[in-house]
Amino acid sequence: MGQKHYLGLDVGTQSVKGLVFDPEQDHGVIARAGQPLDLLPGFPAGAAEQHPDDWWQAVTQVLQQLAEQTDLSKIAGVGVSGQQHGSVFLDDSGAVVRPAKLWCDTSTADEAQQLTQKLGRSVPVGFTASKVTWLARHEAENWQRTAHVLLPHDFINYRLTGSMTMEAGDASGTGWFDVEARQFDEVAMNAVDESLAGKVPRLLETGEVAGHVSESAASALGLTAGIPVAPGGGDNMMSAIGSGATRSGVVVMSLGTSGTVFTRTDQPVIDPEGLIAPFCSSDGGWLPLLCVMNCTNVTEEIRQAYFPDDPDALQRLTDLASAVEPGCGGVEFVPFIHGERVPDLPHATGTITGIRPGGLQPGVIFRAALEGITANLCSGVARMKRLGVEVDALRLVGGGSKNPLWRQMIADTLQVPITLPQEPESAALGAALQASWICAGEESSEISCHEKTNRWVPVSSEMITPEATSAES
Repeated sequence: MGQKHYLGLDVGTQSVKGLVFDPEQDHGVIARAGQPLDLLPGFPAGAAEQHPDDWWQAVTQVLQQLAEQTDLSKIAGVGVSGQQHGSVFLDDSGAVVRPAKLWCDTSTADEAQQLTQKLGRSVPVGFTASKVTWLARHEAENWQRTAHVLLPHDFINYRLTGSMTMEAGDASGTGWFDVEARQFDEVAMNAVDESLAGKVPRLLETGEVAGHVSESAASALGLTAGIPVAPGGGDNMMSAIGSGATRSGVVVMSLGTSGTVFTRTDQPVIDPEGLIAPFCSSDGGWLPLLCVMNCTNVTEEIRQAYFPDDPDALQRLTDLASAVEPGCGGVEFVPFIHGERVPDLPHATGTITGIRPGGLQPGVIFRAALEGITANLCSGVARMKRLGVEVDALRLVGGGSKNPLWRQMIADTLQVPITLPQEPESAALGAALQASWICAGEESSEISCHEKTNRWVPVSSEMITPEATSAES
């Protein structure tokens, strides 16, 4: 084939993104494209659905855009990242039975609570299990028509290859998976529905290809028929690969609307209180993950309160906050304005205490908010460490990572150096890198994902080093 390129796709909630990775280039990414997605309209509060066929249509549009930038005939492998926890129901011909309920659909809360009671462990409402139980209960005819239950990235793999499979990383977010054993949990499957086990596809072995691009998919996308399709994984699993968390000790913290912290481990990490999600990674290990509900949504609230019409409001707030001493003169901001997942306080509210004259100045409130968010995220990291997770390096991603004050605050609090990955689409890059690893594995199965991919994760030359004297309390 000559020069080999790799395609990474990320099927998210808001868009499908794609990039082409060339291992012969310094930066690696030679083309990128995106296509927006919307939720289906007309559903009651709490429901969130998309049609899987719309994902595939967006994939075809992304490939058309990429074809205008690079030669798709050079693509030697494909990897797919997908939003986790969604429910795809197919009939015996492979056609979609009904739209997919997504990770953010909370209309299945009753089913999640009942499964939690049945199994004696937490089954979050966002996980796939409650959505299957909901379908069997509320749409019995559709459930009877359902021959196959897939996750979003599994569905794209199916459309690419004609084969239905799952892999441990994404499957560990279903609610019917034994994370420690890296296999399906038959007891949990029966609790969801007695017929579920017969509708779930086979589980891939680590490093096994999901299939090869079919003639029909190749024709629709402009790819070469027969090239390998990697197992792919959930977006967190692919983002771990795309941001360099492919060895123990490298921790990724994402400062987005919500905040996440995850890292790869060689052994499962089980939190007895269920605060750290015990996911598997998509490269043969595990991916303990912390998710807090309050992160840049809090800083956005402050921006809207003080400078709603200023396009440079966040920079202005950061400059003001930088002039405020750590600790904010006793002002403390508990940032749980949307309730909180960790700690488990879903009905909590935000609180500001310690206000004295001058305490409501925007710089004080903004710094206090950053300190509060940081304290919550870092307490989650401390919990991970108590559970045996190594932390010797931190990769910071997400919109909040652009804030230099916040970056330094996190480095000081955790007392670890911070580096910044240069590629903003870490999930799509991770999918492409996984594809390159899988293709290399066909030649030598001894190559680890870290050995194959880590050198292709570009990071900024800037390193944020902790300052012990200014550590946040």
